Amino acid sequence: MLIYIDADACPISIKETLYKVAQKRQISIILVANSPLNIPLSEYIKTIIVPKGLDIADDKIVEIVNEGDLVITADIPLADRVVQKDAFAINPRGFLYTKENIKPILSNRNFMTELRNNGIETGGPSSFTKKDKELFANQLDRFLTKYHKKIIL
Repeated sequence: MLIYIDADACPISIKETLYKVAQKRQISIILVANSPLNIPLSEYIKTIIVPKGLDIADDKIVEIVNEGDLVITADIPLADRVVQKDAFAINPRGFLYTKENIKPILSNRNFMTELRNNGIETGGPSSFTKKDKELFANQLDRFLTKYHKKIIL
C-alpha cells in the first residue's frame, strides 16, 4: 500500500502527521504537488511535482494509484475517481470516502457548485481546527490498522 497526498491544498499539520506515520509504520507516502515542497529526508517520503494547471495533480494521482492504496484529499471529484479504482480516500478532516458514500457526496458537491455558479451564497467550509487534525489522525490509524499489512522477512 502507498499513501498519496494531494499536497497543494493539504494542511501542513496533516502532512506532518503523515510524515510521522510514514516513519513509524514504515509506509511510503508520495506527495503530489505543482510546486516544490519541503519534506523530511526519509526513504518513506517522496514527491512528484507536476506542471501547474487545473486537475493535473489529480490526474497524476489517478494515473498512478492502485487498488488498495490510500489518497489524502479534500477534493471530492478526485476522491470519487480514486474510489472507482478500488483505492481509498480520506479527507484532511478524517472522513473516509467509500463506494457506498461517494456518489451522494459528489452529487451534493455538484449541486452546491451549481448554486454558487448561479450567484447563490452557500458559504464555504469551516476553518481547519485541532479537532479536525485529531479526527484525521484517528481515522488514519483505524484505516492503517485494518488495511496495512507490513510484511516482515
